[in-house]
Amino acid sequence: MAVGETHHFRIADFYVRLVFKESTYNNMGLLPSLEPFRIDAPKGEEPLFQLTVDDELSPRPQAERERIRTFDTGNGDTIVDLLSNGGYQYIIKNLDNANCSLLITDKDFMDCMCALNGNYNMRCFGLNNALMLVYAFASSKQQTLLIHASLVRQKGWGYAFIAKSGTGKSTQVSSWLRHLPDCDLMNDDNPIVRILNGEAWVYGSPWSGKTPCYRNVKARLGAITRIERDVKNSVEKLQPVEAFASLLPACSTMKWDKNIFNHICNNITLLIETTGCFTLHCLPNREAAEICSQSIRIN
Repeated sequence: MAVGETHHFRIADFYVRLVFKESTYNNMGLLPSLEPFRIDAPKGEEPLFQLTVDDELSPRPQAERERIRTFDTGNGDTIVDLLSNGGYQYIIKNLDNANCSLLITDKDFMDCMCALNGNYNMRCFGLNNALMLVYAFASSKQQTLLIHASLVRQKGWGYAFIAKSGTGKSTQVSSWLRHLPDCDLMNDDNPIVRILNGEAWVYGSPWSGKTPCYRNVKARLGAITRIERDVKNSVEKLQPVEAFASLLPACSTMKWDKNIFNHICNNITLLIETTGCFTLHCLPNREAAEICSQSIRIN
């Protein structure tokens, strides 16, 4: 592989550049989910961010960083340090507590570097999570949110389902796909929402959890629905404060960075102003999908 091999992608209409320094182990084979988003190098357009993969990268000296916290992503711990230049250092670990990636960013998440470690699966995990993290925070200042949700499209409108892990958002989407007409799956874990000219749009992404659904598609966002298991099926529309409280935990955030956190909170507010937010109290059955669709669907 040539030194500085460069690849170009458009994810939710943002241009992203990925550079691999010369390596025996690191190449695009680590990120097959990005291939549907590949583009030719655009002329005269600056990327949302560039991520350079270079295993020669070393952690910053202790004197140049301050520990923020270690947080559990659900797939392993990530250790966050604030750098003296305003950027960040992340150590991304998997469920086996193995260091998979070292990520160093500038304060705006525009120029980022990462070093990978371990076997193929560890490198895939480390690079995929580093890329997703950088994307979420770099795009936040442009009215964009990366949301932990399952996303189904019906008649040209996207419907996002959020829930605590294991509560049933994928089950609800599966019911829509099985029982309701004109539906397709856009993403099953991390769709991207953008506010464009006062309208909410939702996009497929290269990050879809355990379901390999990496689709370069978009749709107007019809509604966001929180799933709660119950003894009968019903739908209630959320008031703005309730909607905010439901959406914030579903979004990729950095509460310790005031600037980015304010952007994310403002983006959630804009989303609530443009999009209906609901709670579906439900059983895991066909009727739940039918009642939900009738209650939240844009006709």
